[in-house]
Amino acid sequence: MEMSKDIKNLFRSSIDSESTTMDAIKSITRRNDREPRSFYHVDLDEVVRRLQQWRLKMPRVHPHYAVKCNDTPAVLAALALLGAGFDCASRVEMKKVLGLGVAAPRIIYAHPCKIASHLKFAHAHGVSLMTFDSYEELDKISVIYPDAELVLRIRCDAVNVQCQLGVKFGAQPFEARALLQRAAQLNLKVVGVAFHVGSGCSEPEVFGRAIEASKQVFIEAVEEGHSPYLLDLGGGFLGDKHSSLDEAANCINNALELHFPESSGVRVIAEPGRYMVSAAFTLATPIINRRKVLLDPASVSPPSTSGPVKSVMYFIDDGLYGSFNCVLYDHQVVKPAPLEMQLGEDRLSSVWGPTCDGFDRVIEGMLLPKSLAVGDWLVWEDMGAYTLAAAGNFNGFPLPEVMVHLKPMTRLLLEAEYEKLISGTVDSELSSGVSSDDDCSSRASLSSSGDLPGTKCEPLELAYQLMDSLDLDKVRRTQLVNMLFTETLQPRRAASPRRLKTTNCSFIDFVDPTESEDDRDA
Repeated sequence: MEMSKDIKNLFRSSIDSESTTMDAIKSITRRNDREPRSFYHVDLDEVVRRLQQWRLKMPRVHPHYAVKCNDTPAVLAALALLGAGFDCASRVEMKKVLGLGVAAPRIIYAHPCKIASHLKFAHAHGVSLMTFDSYEELDKISVIYPDAELVLRIRCDAVNVQCQLGVKFGAQPFEARALLQRAAQLNLKVVGVAFHVGSGCSEPEVFGRAIEASKQVFIEAVEEGHSPYLLDLGGGFLGDKHSSLDEAANCINNALELHFPESSGVRVIAEPGRYMVSAAFTLATPIINRRKVLLDPASVSPPSTSGPVKSVMYFIDDGLYGSFNCVLYDHQVVKPAPLEMQLGEDRLSSVWGPTCDGFDRVIEGMLLPKSLAVGDWLVWEDMGAYTLAAAGNFNGFPLPEVMVHLKPMTRLLLEAEYEKLISGTVDSELSSGVSSDDDCSSRASLSSSGDLPGTKCEPLELAYQLMDSLDLDKVRRTQLVNMLFTETLQPRRAASPRRLKTTNCSFIDFVDPTESEDDRDA
């Protein structure tokens, strides 16, 4: 795979940091060389860790990151370097991923209702794997991309989800056979089955039901003359700091073993979005104004000329038209915390965005310290999913700056992976990068013998997987593992922090030689 040289430049322009997220945010807010406005602290190490945890807990399921969730260039670049696939829903998303040098077979065009020009783009660039759920889509594909590899998306909804998707996409299982027959009549290849239980799913058992339903569709596909080999589990995986992948992984692994054992030869993928990025993004917003809401003096006893304070309104420079669109569209419950410790009692408060729209209220009815003042900062955790990706510039207010942080060790490993890929010394084609059980066992024995830190293979596997590309002797490898996993690392003082040189998440512009200038602008 020929990786874009911009990837390495991207990591060079991020900020080396061994400090905690809060300490890094405090350091940025105290700088005199930047205007006090909202910014994101991006913990790229967390993205790398999430990918590794996924592979350890579901080794059969190849992750295809949902670009729609958050297309920050550093996130896409890190996932690309580490061998992840990508779920793209439009020409623009495909351009971004292809522009990183990712091979077309690592992309699934996971939109059941495709715009014709976008489908033509996929055809021109060899993105052949794609979903469908209707007769009309089959007819369209038969004309524009008859050699496409099609994945039939069926509907299997969870009840406890943040966003229901089945109301819009997914054929009912009882509709599957007729669609498979139509595909056969058009000489189209159906290579698999997909589903999406809903975004932000808190009902892990639904994956078992969906996998069981998919098995029946596989049987019908074979009966109708197709040769399916792919199962796409879709998304729905939780991603905030306090969530766990364990329950969903157990349900999925058990259902796969029952309905699609490894001996079946079926390849399994999924489309995680929020799981990869939600916890990695923390938003910091300055308080730009505050206003007391007073009770009507006539309503208190005894009456007074100035009523007591009912609540306090705080105004920040980001709101529902910006990052907090997630409150409306993703049904996210956001909760701020003061960056600095505040003394004294709390008071009923509300937080408002900067626009002229009275609808632009981020939260209400929350207790915040009454000592908060203009110039203080609020911090919002778990802000990586469906925030920046859907934000706009209403009223001319800019989006928050994105500041990518990563540990020097992670930078070294990612750049080494880059060098390995561009040198062509590794097969980058769809490899999960997961070590075998034998490798894991041998490394665990080294760890227990005292040669390497740690007592289990799981926390060490990230270091080994990424360092496979480094030509290091045993002593140096041990030093690097210690650097990565020692809890008491001393923060190092970096030079003046370097900002991510992007314009609000638009780093790479892939140029399509087959398009006109007007098409590129579109």
